[in-house]
Amino acid sequence: MKIVTDSAADLTPEDITSLGIDVAPLYIQFPDGEVRSEDITHDEFYRRLENMQPKIPTTAQASADGFVKIYEKLLAASEEVLSVHISSGLSGTVDAARSGAAKLGSKAIHIVDSLTLSGEQRFQVLAAARAIQAGWPVDAIRTQLDKIRAASEVIYTLDTLSYLARGGRIGRVQALASSLLDIKPIITVEKSDGKYNTVGKSRTLGRALDEMGRYLEKRYSSQLPMWISVMHGKFGEKASQMAEILQRNLNVAKLEILRISPVLGVHTGPGIVGAAVMPMELMEEIR
Repeated sequence: MKIVTDSAADLTPEDITSLGIDVAPLYIQFPDGEVRSEDITHDEFYRRLENMQPKIPTTAQASADGFVKIYEKLLAASEEVLSVHISSGLSGTVDAARSGAAKLGSKAIHIVDSLTLSGEQRFQVLAAARAIQAGWPVDAIRTQLDKIRAASEVIYTLDTLSYLARGGRIGRVQALASSLLDIKPIITVEKSDGKYNTVGKSRTLGRALDEMGRYLEKRYSSQLPMWISVMHGKFGEKASQMAEILQRNLNVAKLEILRISPVLGVHTGPGIVGAAVMPMELMEEIR
């Protein structure tokens, strides 16, 4: 079985290489041309983003025909394909994947809506890839992904809501943004429909980081070892601060600091800090 995901999963190059993961590109459309999210460095992306102000680039998903090409390549090397993608509540990527699979008329392509994005999507992709290496059948993998989806969390705050507002991605954050764009929202992704939702707000970024730590502390037992991925755009110092908070508030089994994909940075701007967390035992069950 082969696995494919998309750029929104925030995989590291090591993830992709060691686990044999194919990544369907998501695109950033600048005025002078389109680039794949994987083909631009984080620093170059934010330099170009800041030089465009007050405008921002747009983004585009892989097309159904693009997925056809990916699936044809993978099916030439394997009997089955597992395709795990960014939430259908935030992107049309899953629909494009389903359309691509339908064009091939193959029952060997299994599409999974992660109902999330970024580090939380990454957890699902890593689990699926490890399970494939361990020889798990697709039904068992999907059951495990359901468990991970229910037990994991992604949470973040933004230095400004202006990027979400200009990109039209504000959704349920709209009520907050309509009056005070300088408020620091605390945003999660709903388990039911994979859309953004605010669970709190603060006047300063530092207070928002503390609030996120308290939110996760209430969500998880202090006895439960956790895998934590702290995520940021261009706020390395604040990411380190977030890591310190979570080390105090949670039982940390593994902690890493990563940068979000440029294609997600279009809608958040450089001032995003957050974390994806999951019980370590759910990954350790995969053998």
